[in-house]
Amino acid sequence: QVQLAESGGGLVESGGSLRLSCAASGSTAGDYGMGWFRQAPGTEREGIACIGNRGDITWYADSVKGRFTISRDTAKNTVTLQMHNLKPEDTAVYYCAIEGLRGGPWCAPYSVGKWGQGTLVTVSS
Repeated sequence: QVQLAESGGGLVESGGSLRLSCAASGSTAGDYGMGWFRQAPGTEREGIACIGNRGDITWYADSVKGRFTISRDTAKNTVTLQMHNLKPEDTAVYYCAIEGLRGGPWCAPYSVGKWGQGTLVTVSS
């Protein structure tokens, strides 16, 4: 069974940077895409950045393109989300996820096989 361990997050001023990390453990962790989703109060959870199991295919939501970068260490099955130029509208709980469907990254909630516990990112104006 795959387990996810997240780290990072916190409070940052507008224009600042943060980095989120997620380590996946389990014998099949390397077979699936991974990514980051976020959910702000009153909104649905949305995929913002995902990466394929080989680390060679990435997908970004328009809202974070050019500001966020996802990367994957395939040897360790860790995924990192580097966030720059953060805005107050980026405030949300961020969830690491590993997909349950092969052939991704799909970066959609229906494709997720396992969620991390979530970490809060707050961007002050």
